[in-house]
Amino acid sequence: MEMDLTARLANPAARLSKSQRLLADYIIEHCDKAAFLTANRLGEAVGVSESTVVRFAVRLGYEGYPELQRAIQELIRNKLTAVQRLEVTSELLSGSDVLRSVMREDIDRINTTLASIDSEAFDKAVQYAISARQIYIVGLRSSSALAEFLYFYFNLIFEEVKLVSGSSVNAVPEQLLHATKDDCVICISFPRYSRTTVDAVEYASSKGASVIAITDGPMSPITNHADCSLFAMSDTASFVDSLVAPMSLINALVVAVGMHRREELVRVFGDLERIWDRYSVYRAADKQE
Repeated sequence: MEMDLTARLANPAARLSKSQRLLADYIIEHCDKAAFLTANRLGEAVGVSESTVVRFAVRLGYEGYPELQRAIQELIRNKLTAVQRLEVTSELLSGSDVLRSVMREDIDRINTTLASIDSEAFDKAVQYAISARQIYIVGLRSSSALAEFLYFYFNLIFEEVKLVSGSSVNAVPEQLLHATKDDCVICISFPRYSRTTVDAVEYASSKGASVIAITDGPMSPITNHADCSLFAMSDTASFVDSLVAPMSLINALVVAVGMHRREELVRVFGDLERIWDRYSVYRAADKQE
């Protein structure tokens, strides 16, 4: 059985150097903070180089720092309350330039997601979408913004798309009542995971529909009954969920699907442009003097 992170840190066979032992001690003592630090930021916190952090991850048996970071996050997954997340955010950003710190970390999350994305799973998700009779999109709480973005564009590409709302606990399975093996259900959930979304994945799978999970990693509960899972790095430390990387992943999914429906899209956007012009939907930018 594969050792978890705690066992790896305590394993004498790892033969950690002095600098690596400092990293191990920091992770043990400050797991809640370490889980959301980039390799560079973790190195700074301990006083070692970024390359030392990477070598430390490999020494523990991980392929690289992203895999180690996911293991750290699993130790505290779904445990931080909103108040604790606010406290962690305050400590991590205390005395720093919030604007640049937050945006740089979002860039790091996109880069980490890109480096670890499963291209085969992504292509599989595209095929599920373009082959479906009807597409259902489920995303609740903070993930509702992602679901609405995906729905807005998929509704332009496909004729049969339904955004599942979570107005009540029972409402979600009721809206999936008519899903069949010819349909595709896209479920989006990031920590703290919505129980209703987890139930929706299980119910959609029982109906025989193709289920695509968009979440933060293989330990996410919505992957258990999914036919295809796409992972994007999120951040549960901040009291504001960082969904920049998931949004970028969904944006890529929309574009990839759109390329397969290019001819239909040309016709649809041609019609839309005429509608927008007729009803003055958009206002032209003011001319510069």
